[in-house]
Amino acid sequence: MLQLRRRTLRGDTPLAEDRSTATPPAAPSAGTATLRRALGRWDLAAIGINQTIGGAVFLMPSQIAAAVGAWSPFAILGGTLVTMIVAVSLAEVGSRFEATGGPYLYARTAFGRFVAFEVGWMQWFTRVTSHASVANGLALALGYYWAGAAQGAGRVAVITIITAVLTWVNVAGIRQGSRTVNALTIAKLVPLGLFIVIGVFFISPARFTALPAVSLDQASTAALLTIFVFGGYEVLTVPAGESKDPRRHVPFALVTTVIVVGAVTILCQVVAVGTLDNLAASTTPLADAAAGFLGGPGALLIGLGALASMTGNLAGQILTGSRMLYALAEQGDLPRSLARVHPGYRTPVNAILFTAGVALALALSGSFAWLAIASAVARLVTYGVSCGAAVALGRPGRAERAGAALFVSPLSPLVPVLGVLVVIALAITASRAQLASGAVALAAGALLFLAGRQPVTAGAERHGSGRGTGAGPPE
Repeated sequence: MLQLRRRTLRGDTPLAEDRSTATPPAAPSAGTATLRRALGRWDLAAIGINQTIGGAVFLMPSQIAAAVGAWSPFAILGGTLVTMIVAVSLAEVGSRFEATGGPYLYARTAFGRFVAFEVGWMQWFTRVTSHASVANGLALALGYYWAGAAQGAGRVAVITIITAVLTWVNVAGIRQGSRTVNALTIAKLVPLGLFIVIGVFFISPARFTALPAVSLDQASTAALLTIFVFGGYEVLTVPAGESKDPRRHVPFALVTTVIVVGAVTILCQVVAVGTLDNLAASTTPLADAAAGFLGGPGALLIGLGALASMTGNLAGQILTGSRMLYALAEQGDLPRSLARVHPGYRTPVNAILFTAGVALALALSGSFAWLAIASAVARLVTYGVSCGAAVALGRPGRAERAGAALFVSPLSPLVPVLGVLVVIALAITASRAQLASGAVALAAGALLFLAGRQPVTAGAERHGSGRGTGAGPPE
């Protein structure tokens, strides 16, 4: 308890007073372009909400209802609480760092280069495969309004144009990229908010009185579904190097994201269960429910919200995926050219172009489906290593590798330990296909690490809370 109290007091000290605990950052050379620190706490929260509320919120209600029926809102509440355990652990370790990289940087400081590379590789890998999957889903969704968008040249044009526009926006500046994400986040939340506010007046309470018996198998299926509904919020930690005050803003954004996403998802599930007959059989549950109490305009509203949701997800994939690639290169684990910052736009231009190019190639080739299966394991690797880093860096004699934690949960270090146990439990429930594809992706990452690691020059190690050479002062 004494150690926890001492760490908590250190966490309350002003940022400028505790930088001496971290490894001093290397000074940028004269004329070197740096990333612009322009993101506020709500910008980071929007990134997290945008990446978490994707297509799942529009489609998952029927799958969860198929597993546990009217218990499904409570299942999502349980998933929210479990997710919060991991998010609080990420918040604690994230409050020690100021540079770009998120979980990759945490792992590098706590466990070394190889483990960190695997985390960074799996995160980047997930971003590009997810982009490919969502881009194809967007083309398919547009096909309902324009048949040519779903196939042939129309599909190629839709995917290419959307990816090119979002790439240009991200190259043009972090403010432009962030404003695009903010706007698309609002565009997806407004239809969901209307669905909830209007839908509550059409709920039939009788639908919640007959709660079915649930087997352990059904409960575990629902738990896995609900926890993975929250997948993606962790990426908000990656662009910390472009945040005005990352050691305070990252914890705020993580907790806020889980609360907002949890509330929206639970309320959408309540409305869907309370208004839609045979919810478990629906392939478009929110649209079907909205059509039931609002007619055609309701279905259109949800359809447009889904389009905005997928477009926002694509914008966020490029923003966060490129920053992960940049972080790997900045720390010497990938070719230095990928860490180049555009002197005018002050964005990691090569990392953005490479990330978008690979995502576009996967999307157009259609060879991404089996790769996307590995994203479940990638997420578990990220969560597990980050929770482990929170434990490791909180131990006596290890905290000096990074800055003092400015956010410490009242139950630390119990919370990060619980986070590790949650990840182990989820890994046990993962399918053989997920584990096998994840193992292949990790093996590929190991080979890339051995083949592509760059020599680290003196002063290039930038763990800790220092800003690193890639970030300028807040603006």
